Amino acid sequence: MKYTDINVNEFSLKLNSDYNYVLLDVRTANEVAEAHIGEPLNIDIFEEDFAEKIAKLDKSKNYLVYCRSGRRSASACIFMAENGFTGELFNLEGGILAWLSQQAN
Repeated sequence: MKYTDINVNEFSLKLNSDYNYVLLDVRTANEVAEAHIGEPLNIDIFEEDFAEKIAKLDKSKNYLVYCRSGRRSASACIFMAENGFTGELFNLEGGILAWLSQQAN
């Protein structure tokens, strides 16, 4: 697999760094409306056109990918790695649930 699971602290550091990361939320639009991190690009992994939308992204960029708990985003990272993405792919361990829990502390 060509992606890396990272924790909330690492995700936050990368998100706030000077590097050109693309923040990708693979949850449903309703989930994104409830809570999200920053200003994410939202491509729902459950939608029929997920592969088509992912294929239109810049494969050379680095992506910070998240979902609710980290499972869907891990699947998205695997899909991206298998479909020619050459930039770094990072999956948020525990997803937005972990993020929100950390922010509450």
